[in-house]
Amino acid sequence: MDRVPSPSAVTVVDVGVGPVSFEHLRSVARQGAPVRLADEAIAAIARARAVVDELAASATPVYGVSTGFGALATRHIPTEMRAQLQRSLVRSHAAGSGPEVEREVVRALMLLRLSTLATGRTGVRVETAELLAALLEHGITPVVREYGSLGCSGDLAPLAHCALALMGEGEVRDAAGTLMPAADALAAAGLTPVELAAKEGLALINGTDGMLGMLVLAIEDLRMLLRTADIAAAMSVEGQLGTDRVFAAELQAIRPHPGQALSAANLTALLRDSGVVASHRGPDCNRVQDAYSLRCSPQVHGAARDTVEHAAVVAGRELASAVDNPVVVEDRVESNGNFHGAPVAYVLDFLAIATADVASISERRTDRFLDKARSHGLPPFLADDPGVDSGLMIAQYTQAAIVSELKRLAVPASVDSIPSSAMQEDHVSMGWSAARKLRRSVDGLARVIAIEVLTAARALDLRAPLEPSPATGAVVRLLRESGVSGPGPDRHLSPEIEAAVGLVSSGAVLSAAESVMGALR
Repeated sequence: MDRVPSPSAVTVVDVGVGPVSFEHLRSVARQGAPVRLADEAIAAIARARAVVDELAASATPVYGVSTGFGALATRHIPTEMRAQLQRSLVRSHAAGSGPEVEREVVRALMLLRLSTLATGRTGVRVETAELLAALLEHGITPVVREYGSLGCSGDLAPLAHCALALMGEGEVRDAAGTLMPAADALAAAGLTPVELAAKEGLALINGTDGMLGMLVLAIEDLRMLLRTADIAAAMSVEGQLGTDRVFAAELQAIRPHPGQALSAANLTALLRDSGVVASHRGPDCNRVQDAYSLRCSPQVHGAARDTVEHAAVVAGRELASAVDNPVVVEDRVESNGNFHGAPVAYVLDFLAIATADVASISERRTDRFLDKARSHGLPPFLADDPGVDSGLMIAQYTQAAIVSELKRLAVPASVDSIPSSAMQEDHVSMGWSAARKLRRSVDGLARVIAIEVLTAARALDLRAPLEPSPATGAVVRLLRESGVSGPGPDRHLSPEIEAAVGLVSSGAVLSAAESVMGALR
């Protein structure tokens, strides 16, 4: 697993002063930023804890404080057994299975749970919240497994694996990525495990934090990838001797979807001063209309952009929420259904649909380069010696295989529900599953766009002596300087594809274009 960057290299994130922002989540999850509880958060946590302590001392049963859980909520638990109740809850719920979840996802999950604790709605003790913050500070990441959450009553199993580490149990990875017992990692960091008190076990595991963390990270990635998709589309329009006239602002204004206008503006700017486009702009050009995959790029990319921004609105609302059951309200504790992941699950599925469609149109643009009947003078498969050489024939196969997988991943998870807990929890969101498949979709989209960029760059080289635009030319140069060679005899192609994927995923392709034309929108 990747090493978490040194906390000293990034700014400390204060938790408890308003909702966690996208920027702060990215900083903590991906850059290893440490966190600290704000003074306001500590005071709010202490106030809520006082309410829980008072209710725990009462003879009246209170769910989550002095009763069992789920279908076992009818049993009243005597005072002397309540510490065992919390330990048993966490141990039994830490029932995940499968591969380890990525470190950035677990750190995002931990940050968001800490953010809910900081609202003063959960009733945990200050020292418990501070230990969770300390794990983030020291780069200690609990091992969370792929399967275990139904996305209702929150991401129970993933969060329970994190709560288990606070108790000094289970497995974690330290800042260097070394797998070890949680007790050893805490001791090495000078931290003492907590013995959970009334309500704390439930408060640590009853939230949508895993699916929400993955949603925010996916939104961040897709915002970058959709701008990069505009670059790929511009390179394809250029390399296939297409027109930029269809991207004019006056035409986009007739159908005023905001994402469409932004994407079209990007395409217009990317193709500005292109010698390739200028070469066929005159009256002798007999091309009436380009194919849909070229001409309709802003409509598809723009619809995906608008979908991402809708998802961002939902994520923002969820970041401003305190998701737990029961919650502390003034001087009492109230049961509720806010742990249900439906709002998050729906947009996770929606994004998977948009991601698949953007990849689909990218693959269609790529395929046009390889067919001599549609490529306007380019050699079959962009091969050096067609017949002897296969060129980029199988690169498109790889792209097509990924697109097919993305279509399967676009099947919604949130329409499924499996009853659990002896029918007490009889409708669940499957939001965690929606988030897991979206992460695979985002990775697939980056790979599909990378193959389009690689293919379009070779086509632009073959259009010489015509010069590409300054922006697309910068991308071609980046590829050539990064081990992605231009036209020539067949060679081992997989390393070049992976290099292109790295340039797309890291944002380097976007940066190369923006370095000569300014920021894309």
